[in-house]
Order: sequence, then structure tokens, then C-alpha cells
Amino acid sequence: MHVLILGGTTEARRLAERLAAEPLPGLRVTNSLAGRVSTPRTPPGEARVGGFGGAEGLAAWLREHTVDLLVDATHPFAGTISFSAARAAASAHVPLLALRRPGWVPVEGDVWHETGSLAEAAALLPSLGRRVLLTTGRLGLAAFAGLDDLWFLVRSVDPPEAPCPARTKVLLERGPFTLDGERELLRRHRIDVLVTKDSGGAATAPKLTAAREAGLPVVVVRRPSVPEGVPVVSGPDQAARWVREAHARHPAARRCGPHVSG
Repeated sequence: MHVLILGGTTEARRLAERLAAEPLPGLRVTNSLAGRVSTPRTPPGEARVGGFGGAEGLAAWLREHTVDLLVDATHPFAGTISFSAARAAASAHVPLLALRRPGWVPVEGDVWHETGSLAEAAALLPSLGRRVLLTTGRLGLAAFAGLDDLWFLVRSVDPPEAPCPARTKVLLERGPFTLDGERELLRRHRIDVLVTKDSGGAATAPKLTAAREAGLPVVVVRRPSVPEGVPVVSGPDQAARWVREAHARHPAARRCGPHVSG
């Protein structure tokens, strides 16, 4: 049985690690990485890097490589590939599961301003502060390029793409980040407003705690929705269970004898 994991996220890597830790007879796992990060962390199993050419290209790949299961474990903001995956899975008649880490939830003391896009976030910023910690990734900075009166500290794994805001300092770092480190970052750069996407997860959550402690406003860009009709799980363990259950029903698995799920 062949499983294709659309990955590049911590959850995708952990799913591949769980499947490798308890290998199932005849299970083949391929990890697909978009290639947007220069030094991706490669998970166990086979790997391919690059796009598929939209839904039709992905459907063709699923058929050509006899994929039995498709797991969409891409970043919560990689909306295009998720909808392409849904169309491709339907076209190729391959079961699809979406693995999505839970979003962040505000707690007492948070000063959140939720927006539906980077453009909405940019329009809101001038009323909230002048020194901005921007943690929305290396793409989409054009939305902030016209805010010449504001100063930006842009943090991303790889150098951001132009156009960028006129007054920008780039900080190339990869999480996980510590609470002490985030406190120091806000203090050292005199940050008075934080902008983030609702990526969820623990690796980058300390910035929210540091902002809450400092009483700073946080602009949170809401994540896009998962395609309608696609089942969703929130963790790698649930996704691994889905794969194991499908493997137990697969004809090849039955030829190998009874399978006892862990």
C-alpha cells in the first residue's frame, strides 16, 4: 500500500516518523515537499520535492505511482494545495485525510485583532503601533510595502521576497522559540505590535505569551478553511491510526496474514 503525505510541516514529519517506527508489511510512504524552504527537514521514507502542476498534475501522479491513500499535512495557510488535493483525490478515487494542527485560542489578557487577510492586517497596523514584529513568513510582504511610516522586524526561515516595507530588518530564524527569547526580542527591538498568521502549534506560540505579558496588540490572520467534505484530524497519532486501519482493509495486507493494530 502506497501513502503520499503532502508535507513540509512538523505534523507531516511526525506522521512519517510514527509510520516508520511501527512499519506495516508492504507499506510505502512518500513525503512530498513543496521546496519553498532551502533546507527542509526530510522525514523518514521516500521524498519528492516540488509542485505537481495543480490538481490535474497531482491526480496523474496519484495514478502513475499507484497511491492508495493521500494525507494533506501541509501548512494551514497552504490553501491552494489543499483544494488541489481534494480535487485530485476525487478524480483519482484516492481516500484523502487532512491533518491540521489546532489553531490558537485567545486567553485572558490577550489583545487580539483578527483579520481575514494580510491586506486587512496591513490596513489595521497604523492604528496599533509603529514598530512591528512581522512573523507571517517570507511570502506576502507586498501587503505591507506601502507602510513607510512603520518599522518592521521580519522573521522568517529564508530571506523574504520583494517588495518589502521600506524600513525593514530581516531576522532569519527557525523555531521552536523560547519564551525568554521572545521576551528579549520584543524588548531589544522595542516592538509595540505583533503580526502573525494563526499557524497553531507550540513551536512559535511563545511570541503570543510574550506579547500578552507586555500588553502588546496582536494582529492574527485567520487561516483558510479546509475543502468541504474532507475529513480532518488534529494530530499525527490520529492520522497514523487512519493509515493503519486502511492498511488492515487493504487486499495486499490480507494476503500477508492477519494484522494486529498497535
